[in-house]
Amino acid sequence: MAKKYLSKNVLDAARERIAYVFDEFERIYVSFSGGKDSGVMLNLALEEAAKRNRKIGVLVVDLEAQYTHTVEYIERALMHPNIDPYWVCLPLHLRNAVSQFQPHWLCWDPDKCDAWVRDFPKNCINDETFFPFFRRGMEFEEFVPAFGEWYAGGEKTACLVGIRSDESLNRFRTIASISKTSYNGKQWTTKVSDSVYNVYPIYDWRTEDLWIANGIHKWDYNRIYDLMYMAGLTIHQMRLCQPYGDDQRKGLYLFKILEPDTWARVVNRVEGANFGNRYSENDQTTLGNFKVNLPSGHTYESYAKFLLNTMPPYLRDHYQSKIDKFLAWWEKEGVKVIPDYDDPKKEAARKVPSWRRICKVLLKNDYWCKGLSFSQTKREMERQYELITKYSEML
Repeated sequence: MAKKYLSKNVLDAARERIAYVFDEFERIYVSFSGGKDSGVMLNLALEEAAKRNRKIGVLVVDLEAQYTHTVEYIERALMHPNIDPYWVCLPLHLRNAVSQFQPHWLCWDPDKCDAWVRDFPKNCINDETFFPFFRRGMEFEEFVPAFGEWYAGGEKTACLVGIRSDESLNRFRTIASISKTSYNGKQWTTKVSDSVYNVYPIYDWRTEDLWIANGIHKWDYNRIYDLMYMAGLTIHQMRLCQPYGDDQRKGLYLFKILEPDTWARVVNRVEGANFGNRYSENDQTTLGNFKVNLPSGHTYESYAKFLLNTMPPYLRDHYQSKIDKFLAWWEKEGVKVIPDYDDPKKEAARKVPSWRRICKVLLKNDYWCKGLSFSQTKREMERQYELITKYSEML
């Protein structure tokens, strides 16, 4: 879908979209992470809510391993009189990309409270019976839509989400998709269920627009970004996510620089965190740009098989299954997998199947094998939950 430019600035366009949402929807809530995008989204929504003397819900899914500055910002934001807050601190199943031996972890795990990165915040929802749909170990991706349905209660509901199409190709696709169901033909909306629509009022903003708006309107924001800027990051490099994820681990080292006290607890919380820090600071190492340094005497195929043999059985079987499907698909397409292909540019474009790609997936601890063009499925999430339950009972 080609971009179409409007004759108005992005701030006016966003305000018009939000006003339209308030006209059309009976219930409205904001998905708020404490980051720069959701912060601007919340401020814009509160402007409109104040004009209409309406309250809006605010969902904060707290994944435990947070900067102190993020927690303080969330506390300040939720004090607004037009907010009905839902600060959720429940044991959710999350990815741990910095360890092959503990590929997932449970935030707010009641059995590991002594190792938590921080204590529960005040007035948070930590009772596992609060939501009728909740079960311990739910995936984040399961919890969020389930909350939307619960919050809607059968009424027409909008969830305001602060994502922008220039952040990533996936986010651009979320907005531009022609196969999705939108609300009244508004491309910046997506139907989630019979009652709930996700709405993206700032989808066309750039990073610069966020900071210009914060400056002009004197909006509050997460002060961790000031420290990130002082640490040498550009405004385009600043991201706020749980630190152990597949993409987020590249910023793991920032905890050590920006909040040393928090860093000590982050390292202690999950297996492999300090390893992830050491091997992500240097862009040319395994967890930075994921450069493959082939050991002497190995081909990429033999190195991949060596890496598989070093893994725990359940993890080895998981990767082997993905690799077998990858090889079988290319064989069906009549394309032979090249043992030692070494052209990163073509490989990055996913035009060449090779054992080098397989090595990169194993070295990155790319659990869902995105580097082989796979994606996470619901059945795999369920299978992971079964495995974790099984092995936890054995320990």
